[in-house]
Amino acid sequence: MEHQLVLSSYVVQELKDVVRRKFASKVGVVDTLLAKMNYEYVYTPDMLDATLFVIRDVKDYPVLYTAILEDVDILVTGDSDFGDVDVDKPEILKPAEFVERYC
Repeated sequence: MEHQLVLSSYVVQELKDVVRRKFASKVGVVDTLLAKMNYEYVYTPDMLDATLFVIRDVKDYPVLYTAILEDVDILVTGDSDFGDVDVDKPEILKPAEFVERYC
């Protein structure tokens, strides 16, 4: 209740792509879930400034880039590639760390 979920267009498309690839019969479930959730939807631009930070997996760059662009306070991710990134904001936490600190 104290936090606002922010989903970027890139993350939503990535979710749909993974579900389509791994669970083709469940694609409709994603739309149903997203329609029922309360979140702020933000756009990930196609043209990114590639000089803001360095991350091992270039596919992760748009995720953090959009979080920075949209002034997100906390990025919650299970992806260990984000652990090596040095940015002032957002704070990058694994799900368990977020729960421990903020819930």
